[in-house]
Amino acid sequence: MKRGFEIVNKYQTQGLNLPYRTTTHAAGYDFESATDFVLPSIWKLDFLKILKLIRKGQQYTDEDAEKARKILKPLLVPTGIKAYMQPDEVLILANRSSSPLKHGTVLPNGIGVIDADYYNNENNEGEIFFQLINFGLFDRKIKKGERIGQGVFLNYLTTDDDKGGQAVRTGGFGSSDQ
Repeated sequence: MKRGFEIVNKYQTQGLNLPYRTTTHAAGYDFESATDFVLPSIWKLDFLKILKLIRKGQQYTDEDAEKARKILKPLLVPTGIKAYMQPDEVLILANRSSSPLKHGTVLPNGIGVIDADYYNNENNEGEIFFQLINFGLFDRKIKKGERIGQGVFLNYLTTDDDKGGQAVRTGGFGSSDQ
């Protein structure tokens, strides 16, 4: 087994589809949402209040700033999927080209990086989530089975003097953040 996808245990009986390439020459595997999911519009969550204060150079409270940070925090849309690959490979997650145009949804970090050692980690079995923010005017109602992003497997290179990562993955999403 070189690379591929599996359904995580939590979703085994939920009728999920493994990621798939839609066209013959597509590089990306389309991922679907594992559940119905509502991605709220940032505009309805009192984001405008702090934006107006900032634009006018007015004072705002730490509470206002924290509220704005929470509003702009991406939500994790579950896929119910995990990926296995070779040690020198990575799965890059990307937005579907139509998502910003049609729905106002974006991956705020541009891409997601799924490392080979994320597979079957002890915290979440390696389930892949798409981080999304909805800049559209209205809440985005994502239906189970709707395509929410794509993944591309790539080989990566290391430097001649690379010592290799010293840490061993001990958790799931964001576990290598220090």
